[in-house]
Amino acid sequence: MPTDTNHIKLEEFYKRSNVKLGDLVMIETDKGTHEGILIPRYEYADAYHLVLKLKSGYNIGIDLGKIKSIKKISEKLDPVYKPDLFTKYKDYFSQKNSDRDFPQGKLPHLSLLSTGGTISSKIDYRTGGVMAALTAKELNDSIPELKGIADIDTDEVLNEYSENIKPEHWSLIAKKVASKILSGKYDGIIVSHGTDTMHYTSAALSFALQNLPIPIVIVGAQRSSDRPSSDASLNLIGACNFATKSKFSGVFVAMHNSISDDIIACHIGTRVRKNHTSRRDAFHSIDVSPFSLIKKDQVEISKQYVDLIIQERHNNVESMIVKPDFENKVSLLKFYPGFDCSMIDYCIELGHKAIILEGTGLGHVNKECFSKIQNAVNEGILIFMTSQCIWGRTALTVYDTGRDLLKLGVIPLSNTTSETALVKAMWCLGNFTEKKEVIKTMTSNIANEFTNRLVVE
Repeated sequence: MPTDTNHIKLEEFYKRSNVKLGDLVMIETDKGTHEGILIPRYEYADAYHLVLKLKSGYNIGIDLGKIKSIKKISEKLDPVYKPDLFTKYKDYFSQKNSDRDFPQGKLPHLSLLSTGGTISSKIDYRTGGVMAALTAKELNDSIPELKGIADIDTDEVLNEYSENIKPEHWSLIAKKVASKILSGKYDGIIVSHGTDTMHYTSAALSFALQNLPIPIVIVGAQRSSDRPSSDASLNLIGACNFATKSKFSGVFVAMHNSISDDIIACHIGTRVRKNHTSRRDAFHSIDVSPFSLIKKDQVEISKQYVDLIIQERHNNVESMIVKPDFENKVSLLKFYPGFDCSMIDYCIELGHKAIILEGTGLGHVNKECFSKIQNAVNEGILIFMTSQCIWGRTALTVYDTGRDLLKLGVIPLSNTTSETALVKAMWCLGNFTEKKEVIKTMTSNIANEFTNRLVVE
C-alpha cells in the first residue's frame, strides 16, 4: 500500500495496491470503511478518484488521497445477475390467479419475447457501462412474483438497444408475435423492448397486427435490471397483470405512471410517447388518458375507453389481420426557424415516397418551402402534416398559410403524433400499392392514431 497517494494516478495506485478492476475490496478512509467492487471511472473523469460499487448497488467515488488502506477480499468478479434485488417487491402484488375465468388452480399462459434494451441489461463491472446481457428466460427467472401471475414461456427475437431497431425489425417482431398468437396457446404476449424507440415499435405492431384476439403488451425499463432503482421488475409485473386480467385486446405499452412504485400505466400503442430521458414515468398518453392503471393486483380501465377503438378478447384467431411489411423510404422532417427547404429536394433525390412534415402549431411551414413542396407533390411524393406540439391537432383551414398548404396537396393528420404518422406511412406504403388507397388509409382511424376529441381525464 503506498504511503502517499495524493498525486498517484489511478492505474499506478491499483498496481501498487495489488488490486484491479472487478476485485471485491475493503477500503478504509478517514470517514469509515467501505466494501465493494472496483469499477472504471467515466472516460472523461480525472485519475485521482476511484469508484466503488457498494452491495446496495449504488456507486461512490473515493479520493485516493484519503485512502488509509485497501484490502482485496476476492479476485476479479464476473458480474452475476442477482434476482434477490427484486424480492423487496414480493408483497407489492398479490399472487392470486387472474380475475378472468380460468380453471381453478390453473394460471393463464403468456409468451415473453425479448428484443433487448435496458430492461434486458445489467452493469458490466469490467467496463462500468450498461450491457445487453439478459435473455428472456433470465429476465423471467429473476422475478419470482411472475410465477404467481402466469405460466410464462420465453423466446428471444432480437438483442438490440432500441436505437438500432429498424423497420425490418418491426416486421420480424410482428411475425414472431403473430406465430405465437396463431399457436392458440397464449392468453397474452409480452414484448420486452428498449425505451428510446418503444413507442415507434408499439405503433408498428398496432398497424401490422389488427383484430387481435389477445393483448400484446410492450414493456421496458428506464434503469437496468440490476440497479436498486430499476423499474424493470414492476413494469414487467404490471404488464403481466394487465395481460392476464384485462378483458381487452390490442397493443399496449406498460411503464411506471409516476416516479413512485405505486401504479403502472398501460398506454394505447399509437397514442404513447417517451417524454423524459431518464425518469421512470417517462411515458405519457397523448390526448387521451392511459387505457389502464395497474394498482397492485387491480387492473382499472379508464372510464373514457369507450371513445376509442378497443376490442374485447375473442377466440377467433383466424380473424387476425397480419400485414407486417414496412417501406423504409419515408422521411420525418421537423420544421424550425431557418429550416433548409432543400431538405425536401434531397428526399426527392433519395427516391422517398412520402414525407411527414412536423410543422409549427396548427401545422404550418414558411412560404419558402412552398415551391419545394409543390415539386415533391409533382414527383408523386405524398406530403403529410403533423404538429410539433405534443398535445392538440393540426388545423390547416384556420390561417392563410394552412389553406395554401392544402392547395399544394399537403394532407393534415389531425392529432396523430409525428412518430406514429411516420410509422403508419411506412406501413401503408409497405402494404398498399395504389396512391389513393394509401391516402385513404392514412386519413382513416385504424388503431386510435386519431381521437375524435380530447379525452384526457
